[in-house]
Order: sequence, then structure tokens, then C-alpha cells
Amino acid sequence: MGNGTSIGRVRGLGSSHQGTHHWLSQRLTAVGNLVLIPFLMISLALMPAHDYATIHSWAAKPLPATALILIMINTFQHARMGVQVMLEDYIHEEGGKIAAWLLVNILPFAGAAYGIVSVVRIALGGA
Repeated sequence: MGNGTSIGRVRGLGSSHQGTHHWLSQRLTAVGNLVLIPFLMISLALMPAHDYATIHSWAAKPLPATALILIMINTFQHARMGVQVMLEDYIHEEGGKIAAWLLVNILPFAGAAYGIVSVVRIALGGA
């Protein structure tokens, strides 16, 4: 039993000791989705109508607006971590890794920010 080969230790190859944190974070966001998504589905199912005015007035209330924002944050974070693991496993070229890393971090952030701003505008009485 050892810590790998001598050249591996010199090059810094091996575990970065971040796997447990990443695994636990992904499981916690999954549990968050198991709580938040049923709330959304039940709330939508119990609405008297599904037209624009009804959904807009529902989303303007504090509890649904907060839940929608939490769904945005949690779902985009969960998706980002899942795609990151997939990319780490299947992309091996340095140029591809950099491009994938940029996309996997920028796109979910942009999507979540757009969704959060939209919900905040509705909640604060914007159009």
C-alpha cells in the first residue's frame, strides 16, 4: 500500500479529495428537488384555471415566489453538478475541458439568474 508511484506524486496525480463533498452536494440538491418539485406540481394542479392571469397572480404571492426561486437555484445547481461529472468522465482533451468547463458553469448560472429575475419582477409587480 502506498500513495501511488513516485512520478504520480510529483505530477500531483490522484485524488483531489473533493469527491465526497461533490457527491453529498448532489444528493442534497436531489432531496431539495424531491421537496420543491411536488410543491410546484400540487400548487399548479390545485389552481382553478391555468391562464396567464391566474399563474401570474399565484407567482406574485410570497410563498410561491420564494419556492420558485429556490427551485431555480436548486435545479440548476443539481443539473450543473451532474453535467460536470459527465464531462469530467468523457472529455480528455485540454481544449475541450476548458470549453466544457466554461459552458457547464456559465450557462446554468445565466439560466438561474434569468429565472430568478423574472420571478422577482413578477413578485414585485412588474410586467
